[in-house]
Order: sequence, then structure tokens, then C-alpha cells
Amino acid sequence: MAAAPILQRRLGLFQSTVLNMIDMVGIGPFVTLPIVMGLMGGMFLYAWIAGALLSLVDAMIWSELGAAYPLAGGSYNFLKEAYGKNGMGRLMSFLYVWQTVIQAPLVAASAAIGFSQYLGYLIHLQDWQAKAVSGAVIIFITFLLYRKIDSIGKIGVLLWTGVLLTLGWIIIGGIAHGNFLQPLKNINTDFSWGQLVSFVFGQACVKTVYSYLGYYNVCHLGGEIKDPGKNIPRSMFISVIGIAVLYLAMNMSVGSVIPWQEIKYWQDNGLNNFVVSTFLERLYGPTAAKVGTIMILWVALASLFAVMLGYSRVPYAAAVDGAFFKVFGKLHPTKNFPYVSLLVLAALAFIFSLSFKMKHIIDGILAMRIMVQFIGQAAGVVLLRKRNGTENLPFKMPLYPLPVVLAIAMWLFIFYATGFTIILSFLLVFGSGLVVYFLMAKIKKQWPFVS
Repeated sequence: MAAAPILQRRLGLFQSTVLNMIDMVGIGPFVTLPIVMGLMGGMFLYAWIAGALLSLVDAMIWSELGAAYPLAGGSYNFLKEAYGKNGMGRLMSFLYVWQTVIQAPLVAASAAIGFSQYLGYLIHLQDWQAKAVSGAVIIFITFLLYRKIDSIGKIGVLLWTGVLLTLGWIIIGGIAHGNFLQPLKNINTDFSWGQLVSFVFGQACVKTVYSYLGYYNVCHLGGEIKDPGKNIPRSMFISVIGIAVLYLAMNMSVGSVIPWQEIKYWQDNGLNNFVVSTFLERLYGPTAAKVGTIMILWVALASLFAVMLGYSRVPYAAAVDGAFFKVFGKLHPTKNFPYVSLLVLAALAFIFSLSFKMKHIIDGILAMRIMVQFIGQAAGVVLLRKRNGTENLPFKMPLYPLPVVLAIAMWLFIFYATGFTIILSFLLVFGSGLVVYFLMAKIKKQWPFVS
């Protein structure tokens, strides 16, 4: 009898970091850059710095957990271990997977919608055409992912090359223009401590944090990473620091050519959704702007590729563990990847890409993750350290417990800034997850209905 297919550890530090970075640098920074400038004015760099700091602090938590539990599914395993495999951990991990089945397709849909939005610079698209493009992008990426992990690592490196070339061109363009440092010099022109703790700053941070999300993608692929105790933390820190430098440089480049006042005017009046394309057009002309837009579209595809790859492992891991619907636990008989999980997430992403607008999706993505996943994990680290100690940890976060306290405080601020409507949407998803879990637990006689 042939052995059942299993996930294989084939991804090293380089490929892991590549998949993290292309997940982070999707369409997000190109779409959110003008929004943040419109909200913050000359202080827009503060929002990007805040997003980087939150990501770096949170990466410490992910690194400790990911190195200790390097399995497919990431947060599913972390929450289960922290809150008890046979106790509340069942509920927490189920809620995470339940929300993932909603928010992961939202992330994918945001990349697809952003793709169609920037395509509008090259081709005028009516509303139905833009939706058709978004749906087609989801289908295309699903086709690329329908293969062995060895091939996926190679495709990821190819896509990552396009990401670096795109950001590099934008940054070099700003430096060559001669006013690259101007946005940094003007950062305190209208400085206000009140604005830094305001709801508006929170909304700006929601957009920048969205653009940094993905630094933990390597944890979802934990069962396929070589030497995970070292490579998982290294991959995350390299990704966060590297992308933070690129984002700040890109914002400074664009702000040195197009004044933030002009971009704010466009945002307030809905006049220009292609700020980076306009930036390239002013520097090099229409032809170069078209080439640059094509490269931005490449970046969007690369990010969507990494997002779908990582999140498809989450329902799979839970199903294999007997904590989610069994059908999600199937691996492809010859290619050894969770094809049912991938296809279900792709189908939902396809539907969401036809149904929602970008501004609603960004806030929704964060709200769905914060309470159970990010804050749940931060508290989970404390529980695990008290229960198991730290002697056997492959990676220990520095300055513990300060990163945990900071992460929880910052995530609560971001959650508040998503707004009442989005918080209500989260509560509906959370509530429905509770109902489904307790029904399943009652039938299976699991916690809290243990006989």
C-alpha cells in the first residue's frame, strides 16, 4: 500500500524570505500611498514608520512561536498549543481557521481588485470589466499554484525579481530627481502630537499595516521550511526591515516629485488612482509610465501568489488535526499540496473580488485578524512561557515581555481605528464561528462538552 502524501521541507532561508517579501509587497503600497498622504499630509512618513515598528514588534512574537512549532498552518498550531489542545485551544484555533476562510480570500481579492484598478491606467475599464479582470486574476494565480512545492519556490524567486526591479526603479527615479530628502525635511512642518494619537492617524496606520502584512507567511509554510528554528525568525526580520526601507524610500521618492498637497487634492476629489504611474510619467514620459504600470501589475500578481500559497495550508492543517471540516485535509495524490483548501479559498476570493470595493476590504482584513490571531497569539506566548519555560525555545524574543505589551496595545489601537461598521462585521463572523464550533463540539463531545 502506497504511503500517504506528506508535506516536504524544501524551502530554505532565501526562498522563505522571497515568499514573505512578495506577500508583503503586493498592490498594497501603491494603492495606500496616496490614501495615507491624503490623511496625514506632510506627516505621512510617520504612519509608515509606525507600521514598520508594529510589524517588527509583532514579528518577535511570530518568530518565537514559529520556531517552536514549525508546522503547516501557523497560527492554528500556536493558538492550539497556547490555550490547550484539549481545552480552550480547540475553540481559539477553530475560530482562527474560521476567520481565515473569510479573511484570506479578502486578502486575495484586495490584490486582484488592486490589479484591475492599476490596469485602468493602461486600458479604460468599465465597472463590469474591472470585476471580470479581478476574477480572471484569481483563476490565473490558482493555476500557477496547482503544482509541487519545488516548482513554487522557483516561481516565487522569479516573481520576487520583478518586485525588486519595480521598487528599485521608483526609488532610483526619486533619487535622480534631486529632491529625494525633501519629504523627510518637511516631516515636522505641520507636526502635532494630537494628530499622532488621533483616529485619523489610526486610519492611516490601518493602511500602512495592511501594506506590511505578510511578514509571517513563512509560519504558514512551517512544515515545508528547512531548519525552521533558525530560518523562520531570520526570514521574518529580514523581510520586515528590508521592506520597511523600501517603503520609506518609495514614499520619499514619490513625495519628492509630486507634492503631498497635490496628492491630497486628488484623494479628496477622486481624481487620480494611479499616483505611482503618474510619478513615472512626470519623470520619464508616458511610455515609461506604461512600462512601470505593467511592473506594478507584476508585483500584484506576485503578492497574490504568495498569499494564496501560505493561507491554503491553514484549513488543511486544521482538517488533518481533526479540528476542521475533513475535506480540507486532502493532499493532491501526485503533487502533494492541499488542493481542496486552495480551491475553496480561490473560489471565495473570486466571489469577493466581484462583490467588494478596495476601501472596505482593507479595513475588514485587519479587523478579522486582530482579536483572535494577533492579540490571541501575544497572550499565548505568555501562557506558553509560564507552562513550558524557555530552555527549549529555538528563538527567544528580546526584551520580553515588552514586545508583548506593545503589540497588544498597538493592535487594540488599530482595531479601534477600523471603525464601527467594520468592527460589527468582525463580530458577526466571530459570532457565527462560535455557533458552528459549539454545535460541532456538542456532536463530537469535545471541549467544553467532554463527557
